[in-house]
Parts: sequence; structure tokens; C-alpha cells
Amino acid sequence: MLKRKADEQIRNFILNDNRSLLVTGARQVGKTFSIRKVGKECFDNVVEINFVEQPEAIELLSEQKGAKDLLLRLSAFTKKPLVPGKTLIFFDEVQECKEIVTAIKFLVDEGSYKYVMSGSLLGVELDDLRSVPVGYMDEIEMYPLDLLEFFEAIGIGADVISHLRTCFEEKKPVDEFIHKRMLEAIRLYLIVGGMPAAVQKYLDTNNLRRVYEEQRGIIRTYKRDITKYDHDHKLQIEEIYDLIPSELNAKTKRFILKELKAASERAKSERNLISEREQARPKANEKARFSKYEDSFLWLRDAGVAIPTYNVEEPRVPLLLNKQRNLFKLFLNDVGLLAAMYGGNIQARLLSQNPNINFGSVFENLVAQELYAHGFSEAGQHSLYYFNSKKQGELDFVVEHNGNILPIEVKSGKDYERHNALSNVMENEEYAVPMAYVFCGENVQTKGRVIYYPIYMITFFEQTQAEEKVYKFDLTGL
Repeated sequence: MLKRKADEQIRNFILNDNRSLLVTGARQVGKTFSIRKVGKECFDNVVEINFVEQPEAIELLSEQKGAKDLLLRLSAFTKKPLVPGKTLIFFDEVQECKEIVTAIKFLVDEGSYKYVMSGSLLGVELDDLRSVPVGYMDEIEMYPLDLLEFFEAIGIGADVISHLRTCFEEKKPVDEFIHKRMLEAIRLYLIVGGMPAAVQKYLDTNNLRRVYEEQRGIIRTYKRDITKYDHDHKLQIEEIYDLIPSELNAKTKRFILKELKAASERAKSERNLISEREQARPKANEKARFSKYEDSFLWLRDAGVAIPTYNVEEPRVPLLLNKQRNLFKLFLNDVGLLAAMYGGNIQARLLSQNPNINFGSVFENLVAQELYAHGFSEAGQHSLYYFNSKKQGELDFVVEHNGNILPIEVKSGKDYERHNALSNVMENEEYAVPMAYVFCGENVQTKGRVIYYPIYMITFFEQTQAEEKVYKFDLTGL
């Protein structure tokens, strides 16, 4: 059974908070499994309503006339006893019954039971409803297994993890034997990824072909969601989704929308994306075209299947003020799905220990999803940042950390110390960058203000919590 970080978050909330809980995240990341698991551990009774598998419940609960009426209908529908104080009520696939999100405040006020909701495409379907139950609902977002969860799943012990964390925090080299084994574990993660079904399939069979088949099934599910939930833009969205692997593997790696013809004619159309070096600043008419198709990109973001990473004009705090929304990269929510979309013999190549093979796109996707899951996405906007300029070059990622800008470079090859753009930014006194991280295949070392970490240590890099600041206004003399 996979151990998930979200399990403890869900457990702490439902045992210590009187509000309802909404668990969000992309399809197939393990939301339902975690809620069921924690519910059975913490409550005598768990009542589950799935609005996809039980569509008749939608009309039943949509016509309720208040909390007591809703609970009466629920009890009759489930034919299970609802014991006050000992029952968890779990509404799954709530995107099919938005009214339940609105009604949850009445159920919370009634106070007899605990409530958890979940579903797929909640960022798409429920965006207009999240403000309704203010004060009655909190939200936890789930992601594919991150590196640390994956390491634990494949049997890497707590003592090894502790050693690695100490080396990260103290900036000292890892034991060489452990370092080499962890690089092997990274290569496995690049293939398997963090989707729970794919990880479990690997643990059960050790058969990478079976893992690949599981991943292709998840990709087909995502495409069915596109067809089902966005009829107007479905062909555009699917085309953009299919383009992500090839764009990440291109030299520039970034989407800049110039012209997107009708998706029904896409077989005849030329590629609708141009490189940043061809057009650094779009003209007004191109900005208008971007706005026309922006919803297709945002759908992938809001559905949780893609991670946008926006260019900033300058690496300065706050990054949000320097964001260029029409210049961005798109990463997949799971690096294993990316490898599956590349297909071919990538599994054998990723497992190879040939240092001359460059896997920049999959390494960057790995770092993007770790940063995203560890709190570095823009608050409320689900985006990361990178920096690129003609004069100074490109930084793979820039984040705000401890009140400063922290550049992050990702290197998969032997030339990990070659980073002209990073040197240019570090030398620019106007940016006042105190340090930078380079994640690569080598052991820990520090050179000046640049710290080189092995790629697997990205799992220990997390956003720090803001310190509490108390300010009391002085009324003296007023």
C-alpha cells in the first residue's frame, strides 16, 4: 500500500477541523484512495456517494430543501445508518453535482457529521463555486507521488533518506555508493513517474512494459476528459497536449502562440508555435490571437494535467509583477507520462548509465513537478517561472525563496558547470542574487555562490513558510 503525504493532511483536518474538506488534483493521482483509507481508519462509518457511478444521486440531492432534508434523502439513498459524531460522508466526483458544493455550508452548520469532497477537473468545473462556502470549506491539493514518496515506495530506508537530507542541509557530499544507487532510483522514477497506478504496477510486477501500458491508459483517460468537458475547444486542447513532449524536446522548449488554425484543419496547417528567438515581443495582433486561444492552455492547467512555467522580464522579487503570460513552457504533471508519450526505446535509454546521453527535457519536467508540489507555484495561479533574455541567456527556473530570488539550473549531461546565463545573472549587481542551485548528476559541491546538488535532492527543496508578523498600530497622541 502506497504511503502518501496527503494521508496525514487529510487525517489531521477531518479529526481537528469542523469545516468540510475539498481534495483537489488531477485525475488518477490517488484522491479517492487516500480519502477512503483515512476515512476507514478514523470513523466507524463511511458513507460514499459517487456522482459518476450513481448519477441518480444528482437529482436526488439537487432538489433538497435544507440540511435536514438532504440528510434524510442521503440516508434513504445509501441505506446506511448515519451515526452522529462517528460518520464520514464522502462525496466523490462532485464536478457532476456542483450544487453539493454550494449546499455543504448548510451541512457543516448542522454539525452532526464530517464531510469530504473530491473529484476530477475541479479547477475547470468548480472555479466559480469555490467562493460560495467561505468559512465552511478548506482545500488540499494532491499530486502524483513526488520523489520522496517514490523512494519510500520502492524500499529506500529511512536511514538513507535521513543521510541524504543531512547532506542537502549541510551541503556536504553523499556517500559515493549511496549516490550512485540514488541516481539509479532517479532513472527509474523518470520511467515510472508518480501516478499511483503506474507505481503500484511496477511494485507488483517490476515489468516496465506493464507500467507503460498503465500510463498510456491514463493518457487516454485525460483525452476523454478533454472531449467530455470542453466541446468547444476539445481539438485545440488535445493538440496542445500532444505537442508538449515535442516542444519540451525542442531547443527553445517554450510555447509562443502565433497562429492556431481551426483544429479540424490541423492536418493541413503548419505548426502554430514559433520559437522565442524569432519573436521576443509579440505585436498587438498576436497578443489578440493568444487571448483567443489562451483558454485552451488554461484548461490543461486547471485540469491539473499540465504545469505552465512563465517567463519573467527580470529576475526580481516579486516575480508575479514581471510575469509575461504569453511566453511560457508547458510541462506535464507527471514525468512518467512524459516518458510514455515519447515512446520508442526511451526506457532502455533512461536506464542506461551512459553519461553522454542528454535527457534535459525529462530532467526539467521532474524538477518542475517537484517545485510545483512543494509550494513554489504562484499562489492561486498554479504557475512557475523561468527567465530568458537575448543578452543574458536563459535560466531554467527562478523561484522566490527566503525573500530572495533563487535561480535553478537543471543539467543532465557532463557539462553541468557550463551555465553562462546563470553566471551573467549572478554577476548582475542589480538583481542581488545571493546564491543559485544547479541540480545535476554529480555529488554535492559548492563553488562560490553556486551550489551543485545531485538531481535526487530536489525532493528536499521546499518552500519555507512565511514568518508571522505582528504589528500593533500606535494610537498615542491621537
